[in-house]
Amino acid sequence: MTELVEVDQKAAGLIDPELRAAIGRIARVPQLLIACDYDGTLAEIVADPTQAVPLPESVAAIRALAALPQTTVAVVSGRALRDLATLSRLPSEVHLVGSHGSEFDIGFVERLTPELVEVRTRLQVELREIVAGKPGVRLENKPASVAVHYRAAERAVAEAVKARVADGPAKWPEVTITHGKEVIEVSVVPTHKGTAVHQLRTSMSASAVLFVGDDITDENAFATLQGPDVGVKIGEGETKATHRVGEPIEAARLLALLLQTRRHWLFGERAVPIERHSLLSNGETVALLTPDAKVTWLCHPRPDSAAIFADLLGGSPAGHFAVAPERGGLPLGQRYRPGTMTVETRWSGLTVTDWLDRAPDTEHAAGFVISGDSALVRRLTGTARVDLEFSPRPEFGQVQVRLQALGDGLLVLGSNEPVALYSPGVAWKISEDGGYDTARASVDLTALGGEQLLELRFGTHSLEAHPVVAGDRQEAAEDPWKQWVRGLRLPTESRDLVARSALTLKGLCHEPTGAILAAATTSLPEELGGVRNWDYRYCWLRDAAMTARALVDLGSLDEAEGLLRWVDGCVERTGGHPERLHPLYTVEGYELGAEAVIDTLPGYAGSRPVRVGNLANHQLQLDVFGPVADLLAAVADARGAVREEEWRVLEAMVQAVERRWHEPDHGLWEARLQPRHHVYSKVMCWMTVDRALHVVRKHAGQDRPDWVALRDRIGHNVLEHGWHEEAGAYTVAYGYDEMDASSLWIGLSGLLADDDPRFLATVLKVEADLRSGPVVYRYRWDDGLPGREGGFHICTSWLVEAYLRTGRRADAEELFEQMVTTAGPTGLLPEQYDPLAERGLGNHPQAYSHLGLIRCALLLSGLVKP
Repeated sequence: MTELVEVDQKAAGLIDPELRAAIGRIARVPQLLIACDYDGTLAEIVADPTQAVPLPESVAAIRALAALPQTTVAVVSGRALRDLATLSRLPSEVHLVGSHGSEFDIGFVERLTPELVEVRTRLQVELREIVAGKPGVRLENKPASVAVHYRAAERAVAEAVKARVADGPAKWPEVTITHGKEVIEVSVVPTHKGTAVHQLRTSMSASAVLFVGDDITDENAFATLQGPDVGVKIGEGETKATHRVGEPIEAARLLALLLQTRRHWLFGERAVPIERHSLLSNGETVALLTPDAKVTWLCHPRPDSAAIFADLLGGSPAGHFAVAPERGGLPLGQRYRPGTMTVETRWSGLTVTDWLDRAPDTEHAAGFVISGDSALVRRLTGTARVDLEFSPRPEFGQVQVRLQALGDGLLVLGSNEPVALYSPGVAWKISEDGGYDTARASVDLTALGGEQLLELRFGTHSLEAHPVVAGDRQEAAEDPWKQWVRGLRLPTESRDLVARSALTLKGLCHEPTGAILAAATTSLPEELGGVRNWDYRYCWLRDAAMTARALVDLGSLDEAEGLLRWVDGCVERTGGHPERLHPLYTVEGYELGAEAVIDTLPGYAGSRPVRVGNLANHQLQLDVFGPVADLLAAVADARGAVREEEWRVLEAMVQAVERRWHEPDHGLWEARLQPRHHVYSKVMCWMTVDRALHVVRKHAGQDRPDWVALRDRIGHNVLEHGWHEEAGAYTVAYGYDEMDASSLWIGLSGLLADDDPRFLATVLKVEADLRSGPVVYRYRWDDGLPGREGGFHICTSWLVEAYLRTGRRADAEELFEQMVTTAGPTGLLPEQYDPLAERGLGNHPQAYSHLGLIRCALLLSGLVKP
């Protein structure tokens, strides 16, 4: 391994810049085929062919590349396959192709037809006669061909042999001639290295091919390359290859560089822990920031739009915006400015202050209106020299863009939406990599008076100075957040962390529509390196209603009222059939497109696939109506009245339950299995009607006997059929003995009393089967997907509340304290936590996690009742 690392370190400086860039591009394709010649490529040309052992550096690189996922390595040689395998001693992961593509496995000779075997025998006899008595000429018999080697022969002898072969066997209609370096291959099978590479490409479904070779016979392979493929010729001579190196050791360096680049692209070896990312929000979209002030995620114009920075899922080539002191070093720390969504990252001599500007026509605290485009503002203050790197990649890097330095900044050209980076006084240097531009610069803050403004503007190409100075703009952006927090009813328990959770939930609200995101990101893994990667940048009726309910409990109604208007719009679009509501919608309230995979992104820490969209959109989830009705009841109680559109929503929720509660569904965890009668779904149907009855009785002064009968029928059904005698608890679904954390809602909903033995038994069973240290897993049953996820923070919060309801306050306090210690340094929580690896998992920040934390703190502080 030491030898390979040393080659890696040398590679960047010794390889031609254009070839280095080509390797960087091909290293990032989804399915890569690497094919190499053997003699003169992996091994030096030697006088005795039996001594042509591969270079140790090449072997190390080839072995490591072959071990990578989504990477196929093949050696395509003119040697007989059996000799190639014996001499190279490469592992079985490396595909060996012999005889210029005639042999793909050892048993090839047995597949020749009797007619071809007869031709081969006749050919061997004829060639033995031609070379008889010719010193320096030797024959190499192969399963489907005979090679005539004349490297060691005198020139006159070699020419005589070549002439006799050309006049004799070469004219036979049954054979194919291939000329190499001082060798003639006469084959009874019409193939060459080009057809071999094509066959490998097809069978491996390769997105691109890297072929490295030195021989004349390799030109057939070079000729088949196209599109993103890369061909590398070793040595002199005419070639169809796009690049060239001098000798085999340079090919080894090339392969080592490819290994280094592809390994990093596939696995994200330096992936920042999920929970250490901080959220920026302006009520219209969101962004994520690493602890060292790199913008690693930003979608625009909406949070469910395509990303312009997707470093989070694809590393630096997927788009980022980095700021760091020239001298390097880790920051002293990162923090939110109190009561805001503004983040400060601090080094000695440098503070980077980041915020997303509010929407156009924002009213300033001083009373005037700022007009302009939505923007990411980065304010640099201090005395340090600072390195800047700006690398936009719109549409998840699917659109190639150019950067143009102009006046006081940069224009981003080539995307549908105008984008400009206002950066007065910065001298940008623009470099190109695979059709994408990256701008780099260095600024001296001392020479600039201690401050530099970087403003990424969307929807405009204007590079004019903003009429309001940066300090006032920051104040204008922060003031609404501060005022909102001051109006909350915060608990004594974990007060600051609850305030940050509330701001996070507020940041996930899409103010123009009233929708609320389930999370800010897509495809952050529930298991590192696994396939449990989903897109949560949408509005789930369930998640959003639970989020708004947490904010109502803190004293803020605006978010709930906006969401209920949004739900009313979704119901209206069902045309009088609320039972047809989807579990989730875009933030604009419309159905999602098809779930898709972006296979050019390697995923966070190599966790693939990266998904856009969510197939759960088409599932039946009967629980979604319950949280909406529960939210509506909380809003009505807090306000003391019910609005017209809210009455419509309430009626629609009950109507939907009445029509479909008896059906099996997919459940709240959205397992891609056959529908079942989930206990949680039935409980939520019961809760829908129960909360609706509360609203009409308290706020309309009337009763609904038909609703009473419906509620009691559902309640009786779930209490009878949801209990599993052998498990001794309410389980995941009727007739199944597996436990599920959501079964705790048999009591949390109020369906069972806190002291009911059945609820007590269910709490104990969930604790025994699903709790592990500071987390509670949502289930352990087989959901049809490989791998294992982390514990769910929302499930942990449910068990905290269950402990409180069942008189176990000390256990509730202990578990809550364990939960809050898993938060990141700026107080944010992703969806899950791995108690063994001690790191966060899943999309981030997750609304579920923060609403659960708020609920627990309010309960422990006595501000709400269980």
